[in-house]
Amino acid sequence: MSDDDVELGEAAVAAALTTAWLGCAYRYSPAVDSTNKQMKAWAAAGTSPAPHGAVWLADYQSAGRGRLDRRWDAPPGTALLLSVLLRPAGWPAGRGAWLTMLAGLAAAEAIEDVTGRPARLKWPNDVLLGEGETWRKAGGLLLDAALDANGGLEMAILGIGLNVNIPAGALPPAATPATSLLVELGRPVARPALLAALLARLEGRYAAADAGQSPAEDWAARLVTLGRTVDVTAAGRAPLAGTAEGVDEWGRLLVRDATGQLHTVAAGDVTLRGR
Repeated sequence: MSDDDVELGEAAVAAALTTAWLGCAYRYSPAVDSTNKQMKAWAAAGTSPAPHGAVWLADYQSAGRGRLDRRWDAPPGTALLLSVLLRPAGWPAGRGAWLTMLAGLAAAEAIEDVTGRPARLKWPNDVLLGEGETWRKAGGLLLDAALDANGGLEMAILGIGLNVNIPAGALPPAATPATSLLVELGRPVARPALLAALLARLEGRYAAADAGQSPAEDWAARLVTLGRTVDVTAAGRAPLAGTAEGVDEWGRLLVRDATGQLHTVAAGDVTLRGR
């Protein structure tokens, strides 16, 4: 069977896409070590490097990773596992944080478009499904960025993983309980439709950001983290407990501890404890 004959092969995805440029350069692999790793190699190819908006998707990753080099596992054919290459001409390095925000917003919006179920985000990069006070992790994001000689963004690779049709018994254990669209809906979801919605939302969000519109306000509105008591652990700093009061324009979490001191957290693990 050729790649064009499978669910997420080139022909199926081309037929589903509604984007102008995002995903028009597309590669599919039944299995790879890591789509981010493969995209890096394609982006640096001497004769025909991957263009802005290229997408590499795999049905299985043997060495997929999430934030802080954690493994990202999903049974073959059950998830969306992809990397998106962006070449944000003229963007300062600080705007790299916007790309994670854009991807999170696009993922949440695409899930809602396709399933009608609410989706939210957990700082800094988790995609959640559920309602009320009960939210479960359905995906995650990973950003790899490179700077040019002037300190601007030369290239960025967004790794996106969404649990689509993973049965409950195959979900991995995690600090934030894992789920999938299949588990939440009680039925499978067509992955080409979800991919097309994701890329359409991401293309629109990227265009707005490229015109100078920060996604921070919309991103903050999706965060279940804000207003909650949290525990923060991060390399090189003492454990922090307090209330997550907000985020700044660059996506850093603002946490006020019991003494009233406000801390700015650029990276770390956050555990939600309540209102």
